[in-house]
Amino acid sequence: MIFSVTSLSTIKAVATGAILIHGRGLNMKRVIQRIQRRAVYWLLIVCVMGMTSAQSQGNLQVYGDKLVNGWQDWGWAPGRNLAYPTNPAVGANCIQFSTVTYEAVSFHHTPFDTSAYTNLTFWIKSGGGTPSVHILMNVENPGETQVANYPLNISTSWQKVTLPLSSLASANRPNFSRISFQGSGSPSTFYLDDIQFTANPVPALTHISVNATQTVRTVDARWFGINTAIWDSAFDTAGTISLLGEMGMQTMRFPGGSASDEYHWATGKSSTNTWSWATSFANFAHVATNLGAQACITVNYGTGTPVEAAAWVRHANVTNHYAFKYWEVGNENYGTWETDSNTFPHDPYTYAVRAKDYMQQMRAADPTIKVGVVVTPGENSYANGYTAHPAINPRTGTTNYGWTAVMLSTLKSLSVTPDFVIYHRYPQNPGEENDATLLQSSGGWAVDGAELRQEMTDYFGAGSAGIEILCTENNSVSSGTGKQTTSLVGALFMADSLGRLMKTELNSLYWWDLRNGQDFANNNDASLYGWRNYGDYGIVNGQTDRYPTFYAGKLMQYFARGGDTVLNATSDYQGLAAYAVRRASGALTLLVINKDPLNSMTGQVNVASFIPGSASTIRSYGMPQDNAAQTNGAQVDITQTGFASAGTNFNYTVPPYSLTLLTLAPTALKLVALPPTPSAPTQFVTQIQGQPGVRYAIQSTMNLTSWISVSTNTLAGSTLNVTNAATPGAKAQFWRAVWLP
Repeated sequence: MIFSVTSLSTIKAVATGAILIHGRGLNMKRVIQRIQRRAVYWLLIVCVMGMTSAQSQGNLQVYGDKLVNGWQDWGWAPGRNLAYPTNPAVGANCIQFSTVTYEAVSFHHTPFDTSAYTNLTFWIKSGGGTPSVHILMNVENPGETQVANYPLNISTSWQKVTLPLSSLASANRPNFSRISFQGSGSPSTFYLDDIQFTANPVPALTHISVNATQTVRTVDARWFGINTAIWDSAFDTAGTISLLGEMGMQTMRFPGGSASDEYHWATGKSSTNTWSWATSFANFAHVATNLGAQACITVNYGTGTPVEAAAWVRHANVTNHYAFKYWEVGNENYGTWETDSNTFPHDPYTYAVRAKDYMQQMRAADPTIKVGVVVTPGENSYANGYTAHPAINPRTGTTNYGWTAVMLSTLKSLSVTPDFVIYHRYPQNPGEENDATLLQSSGGWAVDGAELRQEMTDYFGAGSAGIEILCTENNSVSSGTGKQTTSLVGALFMADSLGRLMKTELNSLYWWDLRNGQDFANNNDASLYGWRNYGDYGIVNGQTDRYPTFYAGKLMQYFARGGDTVLNATSDYQGLAAYAVRRASGALTLLVINKDPLNSMTGQVNVASFIPGSASTIRSYGMPQDNAAQTNGAQVDITQTGFASAGTNFNYTVPPYSLTLLTLAPTALKLVALPPTPSAPTQFVTQIQGQPGVRYAIQSTMNLTSWISVSTNTLAGSTLNVTNAATPGAKAQFWRAVWLP
């Protein structure tokens, strides 16, 4: 399959069915028909396109007259001047700093993936002599780790330095975060200018491959979740139920992030408030049950009790039979931003001791539920100043005080096992937003997932193997929403985040959130793509104002559903990422994300161990739809068109900043009648000749009008024999085999 970038459409794939006839005295020409069935093999392409650079993704500038693109000044050289106006190498300003011993200028960024870049370039000179400067490169894993200390001799004249990232041990790092220029131990003055990471060149053709037999894992329905909130006055309405149904929403979380640690479910109030929130638990349950959605409920740890939590479980599942299965003990309780009325607030030991009581009493109320506890990556992350209960890592022998290490080791000592751990992921901090690095950030799923699993194994031992890792909050920025959250980039990030998570062991993904509210006071910088000069965590505002993230979420229901199989798709260019799924029906879906800021890109897609039909369907959402909302206020939906050139290898062109879902059906099947057996004259044996992993239905009729499914069969190989019983006394009976999407 070859891939390029111009427009996205829906492709109808047609599988030819066959009819076999068992009867007497019939005119065969009148009854033999060829049945065409719509096929469903999906290829999702997300094309990310920018507005300023002609090169793929563009170089990532750190400094150009000032720090840009979310880079922060973390230096420790006294008197450093990041706007020195005298004799810069490029532009109007440069950086001046002096060292006595080992002072440095240092620049930090929210961790990003360096796979899109090849070199680090900068201009540098000394204020006198030929001193050396050391270039320090750091990653977060999740604490900072230095991966390079590169010495460089410099002169008193400006020189442009180009260093391959490989020479700095910083190539293909999914979590690079910091670069420093440090003195070498003697008094010196240095000048720096125009610091940037050089982007990889755009290939003329990107090769994308997927093998239908290379499976990664099973798709979990909990990947398609949304956070809901008690402040949402439009939640329990017909409009919201319709909207969530349109998205194919499969699971929802309640009552809403940090509000959970103040919320008392029985009264619908928080803390000492005399007023009730707009959405009660009864409202939430009404919507969830109408949708047939599963639920994840966060009980009040900060100001609540185990008795209150157990009563909530009993009310939901025993009294009202909602069967809400997943329950969390608190929300981000390691964070000082959370309400915590305990004597030792935000203390991992206190949390573990109390979590034991929560789990025991909640499980007593309903033994079928699953209860989870809050974690964060890093053995020493969020120690919060507590040292009374150190955790010794039995594998490394190190003593650690971080939230997860202490909490897990305490739970183990109490002989209490949670069903899952709760992880939240926001790859950027406010003010540090950058479109290119955001669209590279989802590689952090694998890093954080591996870190959490290692900590669980270290501190909880063999018993941790059965503990799931669930993500119950994900969005682009940790607080202070700016325009990126409501832009097309936010939608592309949502799809990419799901694609990367699907290759990890994490079993849920709840987007934050459904409705949150517009905020005009944060990062709306012109360097960020998008025309909405406000932020909003929500995917909708009110009932009708739908952001691009709504359409990205809606598109995902056609890409994968619970029970499907994740496949290992590969791309030879990081700017065009690929993800694949084998649908339960036998269709195969490929999600490709083009992270180019300006240009269309051509992909050559090769599909192995699956033969698609020549006709396919393309669904797309991108710049034309989003721009229409700006131009005339129209809410333009996902576009659907046809594509007639599908095969095992073909080209397709994807337009800038777009989500494309290409659905390829399996090629036409055959249904062959086998010779009858004299000993079983009333049995009619047919052979399905199709593709492994594809689900086919045998249907029968006696009038060629009303077809009844006799059996549904998923082929393990290329053929399957099916015995069909003929109806006694029937003048004629007909059979056909069809692929049902």
